[in-house]
Amino acid sequence: MDAETVVRGYYRAIDDHDYEAFADLLAPAVVHRRPDRTIEGRETLVTFMRDERPDAETSHEVDRVFADATPGEADATVAVRGRLRDATGERLFAFVDVFSVADERIAEIETFTR
Repeated sequence: MDAETVVRGYYRAIDDHDYEAFADLLAPAVVHRRPDRTIEGRETLVTFMRDERPDAETSHEVDRVFADATPGEADATVAVRGRLRDATGERLFAFVDVFSVADERIAEIETFTR
């Protein structure tokens, strides 16, 4: 699976509440740096997304994906620009997520919001 496919799967798994698929995309020592906190470890990140997010009924609208690898490569840095929408479709905020993907797993995520 190439890095862009891994990253697109990340959003799909969160939006579909498929936390088993979500966990499969993450490296065991994944780190997610967000504006409000840093989350370390696969199990901690899965628990946060499943049980602790301020609003779990959201969807990610991806506008653009930028990857520094050629298609088919498993290791890359991938940046995604998009918007988070609530259950009614209202825009909550714009975001840019920057992913480090290694061995077909997400190793790091840094989130910027506006």
